[in-house]
Amino acid sequence: MLPFETLIVVDKMLPRPVYLQVVDGVINLIKDGVIQKGDQMPGTRSMAGMTKIHRKTVIAAYNELIAQGWLFAVPKHGHYIAMELPKGGVKQWGVPANGYVSDSKMKSPFLKIETTKEFYPHSFALSPSLIVDDGHPDSRLAPMHLLNREYLRRLKQQHVRKKPAITLAPGSLKLREAMTGYLAQTRGIQADLPNILITHGAQMSIYIAASLLLQRGSYVIVGEPGYHVANYVFEYLGANIIRIPADRDGIDDGLIRDACEQYNISALYLIPHHHYPTTVTLSPERRSSILNIAEQYNFSIIEDDYDYGFQYGSSPYLPLASNHPDRVIYVGSFSKSLSTSIRIGFMVAAADFIEQAVYLRKIIELKGDNIMEDSLAALIEGGDLARHLKKVNKIFGHRRDYLCASLDEKLKDIVSFAKPEGGLALWTVFNNKYQLKNISLKASKMGLFINDGQIFDNYNAKYNALRFGFASINETEIDNITDIIVRCL
Repeated sequence: MLPFETLIVVDKMLPRPVYLQVVDGVINLIKDGVIQKGDQMPGTRSMAGMTKIHRKTVIAAYNELIAQGWLFAVPKHGHYIAMELPKGGVKQWGVPANGYVSDSKMKSPFLKIETTKEFYPHSFALSPSLIVDDGHPDSRLAPMHLLNREYLRRLKQQHVRKKPAITLAPGSLKLREAMTGYLAQTRGIQADLPNILITHGAQMSIYIAASLLLQRGSYVIVGEPGYHVANYVFEYLGANIIRIPADRDGIDDGLIRDACEQYNISALYLIPHHHYPTTVTLSPERRSSILNIAEQYNFSIIEDDYDYGFQYGSSPYLPLASNHPDRVIYVGSFSKSLSTSIRIGFMVAAADFIEQAVYLRKIIELKGDNIMEDSLAALIEGGDLARHLKKVNKIFGHRRDYLCASLDEKLKDIVSFAKPEGGLALWTVFNNKYQLKNISLKASKMGLFINDGQIFDNYNAKYNALRFGFASINETEIDNITDIIVRCL
């Protein structure tokens, strides 16, 4: 609701009756385009409270506006701005008036980010009924009722609002305390409170870490193909990106060493568990080699472990951060564990690095949603998160197998893939005779979205491949999606 208490100024010392001052104020707001045709006005009680006048005065003002043709009343619903206003009653929408922004453009200079990349492909505008995402969890299975219960319980506690914002910059104390045990039990990372920073999603962690490691002209190594959004961050910071190919054993350690011989490397962005987008796992031999190279050439590693909790069959390798906390900045997120709507990420690193990261986080955002963070801590401590992950691992593993079987049956000569050991997506390479850009365009007309190559560093065009997310779609949806793809061919 608009702040009518400041938009309509009533001065009882003026000779003009108060109700007519309200009438004048409303008419001016309509003429300036602040309130539009068909907009509902506040109720008479609400307007009286905001303008600090008697309700009968507001009723008189509304009646006068109806008589003049500015308002109309709907019984039991309220008062609305008339669709047909008095002649000359309103300015054209799009013309700035009294400081309100419409189609205006900034006259003074400002930074323009030069990029040809698109975050969202054009086919998104069609509002598809089916989506092939790049590896999201199924939010329909998430224990949101438990999280909501904990959130509402804490929201009712008045003392949670009295915590100074400055004390919450590193994140909720309860969540960081819960994570010390959680990280040790699930990832073998021995961390204390000074080693943990809670962020608003893993992307914020990547940005903060990169901002502390990179300067304009710095060199950073990434995998190819790689995570497009992280690369955007490095480019924005002015770093030079060195792309190292990733094969079935992960990023090539020999080429990393060659790059270190030629350039002064500041950081390596690494996704060792399930490389994005190909989902391959970095081999133990290369893990050891990369850590030795980092030690020899003295650069830091940003370890992005976005979906560690999903492993089907064998146990996952421990993160690099579990053995080298003084060299590795570990980044993770709860968005994959629960739902993409839960924007809680974390960074784990040496205490002196986290201290600087907290300073930078304060500049970006003073604090996160400490109530949501406390609620998540309750789910971790109560074992609810662990039980949820155990349950969905079985479901997602079955969906992975079902998708692989469906692709083998319906698209045997069209696509190729290697069944991943874990994660939430299948790296699916299409035969070059069938270009994904064309398939995506046809599929969009049938209610299915498939990435058309406008995002993800355009790897669709380079490799004619995509990450086929299987975790967020059930068996019926998998059948419908693969049937549509077949029809598109």
